[in-house]
Amino acid sequence: MTPMPSAVARALERIDRLDPALHAFIEVWPDEALAREREAVARRLPLGGLPFAVKGPSGIRSFAARRLIAAGGVPVGATSVPGPGTHWQTWGRGAHGRTVNPWRADRTPGGSSAGSAVAVAAGMVELATGSDGAGSVRIPAAWCGVFGLKTTNGLLPSPDRSGLASAGVLARSAAAAEPYLRQVLDGHETPATAPPLKMPTPVPVPARRALPLPLPLPAVYSEDLGFADVDPEVAAVVGRAVDRLVAAGTVRLVERDARLLDPVGAWTAVRGGAPDDPEAVRVRRTNDERLAALLAGGALLLTPATPNRPHGHEGPGDFYSTALTWAFNLSGHPAASLPAGFTGDGCPVGLQLVAARGADLRLLAAARAVEDALPAARRPPAR
Repeated sequence: MTPMPSAVARALERIDRLDPALHAFIEVWPDEALAREREAVARRLPLGGLPFAVKGPSGIRSFAARRLIAAGGVPVGATSVPGPGTHWQTWGRGAHGRTVNPWRADRTPGGSSAGSAVAVAAGMVELATGSDGAGSVRIPAAWCGVFGLKTTNGLLPSPDRSGLASAGVLARSAAAAEPYLRQVLDGHETPATAPPLKMPTPVPVPARRALPLPLPLPAVYSEDLGFADVDPEVAAVVGRAVDRLVAAGTVRLVERDARLLDPVGAWTAVRGGAPDDPEAVRVRRTNDERLAALLAGGALLLTPATPNRPHGHEGPGDFYSTALTWAFNLSGHPAASLPAGFTGDGCPVGLQLVAARGADLRLLAAARAVEDALPAARRPPAR
């Protein structure tokens, strides 16, 4: 009987077969990956040779990648990101050309963790690293129909001097993302409360897993956070998903004011090196206070992950795909996107979940409960 190919061999075969059309990878490392897998299996490391992808050319040097490798994960390649001079844009460029959305090749996959989302959505890998400074994990997760989580800002090392970017993960599901958090966090969580305008400092605590939470979960739903212009069909898809969660007894909606100040000016000031700009300070302080009240008692915030569906490769124009995500880069809260359904023209839509600072494991447990109550995520048509 012919032995089954190993997990890494299967991943490499799918990359070789699918990536010429999707352009998710900029580099692939077959020989090194197979050698790492043999070592991980021989040493009986916890991840046992789990194949994963890393974001961009520097991803292999990231803290998360190093922790996954130490636990027996196997990096098979580096995924596409926007080209030079196009920071945090919603597209990517792989070794074969422009990265395309696996659901509709005429649409962008989102960015900047573009290739990571495409690689996971197409089944080339089960897990990929990402980073999120304005929505760069959650937007491609939403538009490619996969799970994406941004960790609490400051929880893990980040090369971003502004403090806006945080490490994250893209996976087929919240359940599939748990090995990332279990190995990368290594028991590090932050205090549930953090002083306004400051990013939390990692604090070592005993390692814990994302245990199931008692249901229903208290949650606040906002279609637009009080300021975003949301595509009505995107809002309808997310609204139906929330209704399903309520009907299933997964969440219990509570009435709280979910209006935030539009963070566009504050995010731009902080990104530009002016965190003490008076207006930016006012917006951040006000939104921190409102989020503290909104998330009190362990409540979750539910919103669409993006206000729009995936746009074409020519770009979004004047529309901010980040409108509903970057407030939580400013505030530092962990946030995730889960598949919520599809628009009539076949574009995936994401449901965003936001939790209190430092509640990353609780957010993952909540995401697992939510995805259990929603229809199973689909995989794009084979190419």
